[in-house]
Amino acid sequence: MPLIRVEIREGWSRAEKAQLLHAIHAAAVAALKIPDEDRTQILTEHPADAFEVPPGKGDRFTLIQVTMFAGRSLAAKRGLYRAVVSNLGRLGIPPSDVLIVLHEVALENWGIRGGTPASDVDLGFEVGV
Repeated sequence: MPLIRVEIREGWSRAEKAQLLHAIHAAAVAALKIPDEDRTQILTEHPADAFEVPPGKGDRFTLIQVTMFAGRSLAAKRGLYRAVVSNLGRLGIPPSDVLIVLHEVALENWGIRGGTPASDVDLGFEVGV
């Protein structure tokens, strides 16, 4: 049940934004083994003067923050990074213009399904991949 936040500079078309979100979600499904319907993503566009990018990065610089249950293996995280960069590359975003930050939160710190700690719920998928 990751919460994925994507931040970009304004100027992308509606279709490009939809493709961007789809590409990131597909990477999360493949690497983190979450169900396809487990989809919570927030896309925020910023005016260029309000979103500074690191030196040498382009206008398609994409910042992705994934807040997820703690417990994924380093291999799963590496798989996520590779899948995101590969999928975004097919959209014309250079690998060097993608920054991914993971925030891992213990299960008991998520209130889900009516305010129940995630540690007390059968999630329907394995976290420790």
